[in-house]
Amino acid sequence: MKDELTTVTVIYYHEDSLVLQHQVQQCHKNGAGRVIISPEFKEEKSIIAVCLGEITIINKIGDRILSVDIADE
Repeated sequence: MKDELTTVTVIYYHEDSLVLQHQVQQCHKNGAGRVIISPEFKEEKSIIAVCLGEITIINKIGDRILSVDIADE
């Protein structure tokens, strides 16, 4: 099996903040096809979701909805 990378967006909270954050990463997969997030990234974080591909978050809890032209996406 080739060592392929998969683009994911990880949504998480840092342990000392209530601000919802996200980061796009290139991650490896294990033999069963599950994405492997590095232990270093996981430190001091509570991961809420891992989404396939790069996503654009237009609204998070407490944020105002941004003006976005969806047709351009």
